[in-house]
Amino acid sequence: MIVRNVNDKEVLDTTYLAHGGAIAQMILDRRTLKEIGFLAIARLAPGKEIEAHVDPMEEIYFVLSGSGEMRVDEEVRQVGPGDATWIPVGSAHSLLNSGQEDCVILVVASPAW
Repeated sequence: MIVRNVNDKEVLDTTYLAHGGAIAQMILDRRTLKEIGFLAIARLAPGKEIEAHVDPMEEIYFVLSGSGEMRVDEEVRQVGPGDATWIPVGSAHSLLNSGQEDCVILVVASPAW
């Protein structure tokens, strides 16, 4: 069994700037996982944006707190706590923090089968 906390050194050591806007960390990734690509947490400050990009994996963005404007290809929706957005492989996607507080999300990614 492996248990990771977002404050563990193994997580904090992976801190990076994700797609121009969010401060992100890998909670679990390919160093540990066998079938799933990764589980990450990202914090997006008010007014900041995870810029539009395309990934080679299927992803889910799950909003823990805050709010934002989620775009997947041409579709745009407001998202908030408890919302999960499925992003198909090859879809352009972005997230703009349109709220007044940090938008914190979990990102789960998995290679296409």
